[in-house]
Amino acid sequence: MRWRGIITAGALTVFVGALYLPDSTGLRKIQGFIQNAEAQVMPAASITLPYPAPPPAHEWNTLPAAERLADVRRRLQPQLNAELATRSLALGQPAFIRIFKETNELELWLQPKPGARYQLFRSYPIALFSGYLGPKTREGDMQAPEGFYSFGKSLLNPASRYHLAFNIGYPNAYDRHHERTGSLIMVHGRNVSIGCFAMTDPVIEEIYLIIEAALDKGQAQVPVHIFPFRMTPARLEKARLAADAHCKFWSELQAGHDHFESKHFPPSITIQAGQYQLQP
Repeated sequence: MRWRGIITAGALTVFVGALYLPDSTGLRKIQGFIQNAEAQVMPAASITLPYPAPPPAHEWNTLPAAERLADVRRRLQPQLNAELATRSLALGQPAFIRIFKETNELELWLQPKPGARYQLFRSYPIALFSGYLGPKTREGDMQAPEGFYSFGKSLLNPASRYHLAFNIGYPNAYDRHHERTGSLIMVHGRNVSIGCFAMTDPVIEEIYLIIEAALDKGQAQVPVHIFPFRMTPARLEKARLAADAHCKFWSELQAGHDHFESKHFPPSITIQAGQYQLQP
């Protein structure tokens, strides 16, 4: 088994910085670092997709956005259409993304027809995200966020220097209420990250085509739900027993997680008095 090998940059920054904090804040940060270390040192996962490889970066970076997308469609779309069809799915159907940081997973779900339960199309390993378990709170903290986000067509970025990318919509109304700062949090290609979710170039191409088609066909916003871990009772109890500082925040995320687990339909979520609330 090949290991990713070292702690991500964000976690290392938190750990080293905590050594210089003289009060209990430093101790809490060190405890949080230790409790979440399993999310930082993970077996290096990979996935093989059935498409011709993308051009090398030095060629890709010279292409205008329109030529990039034309190249991706030429290489991927025939086989992608065929694979979707085997599952009674198709490009253009509404899409939904879930991310689980602890296990480095991004799930892409599609809705085969109006009113139907969403179906899992594929689960992808996240190549890299920075930081540790817990939400993003400020610009420059190198944290990947947690919470309920969404994005529309204007946040797609085919001209990204990270191959292809889309902005998840951080900060949302919840983050702004709690005075959390930061910007340009993306799901993108390559395998480097400072607060974003890096998926590698071949993987982001498939995700991007599916998301773009859903938005082109009229889906106004693609939801992106980001969790620290799969929110099972046992895993939440483990966090509570460890007195994790984020337990109260995570309990707000649990209802949205459990709703989709039971119904396979993204919940409607609002922010009321600075808290996430599920709507009937």
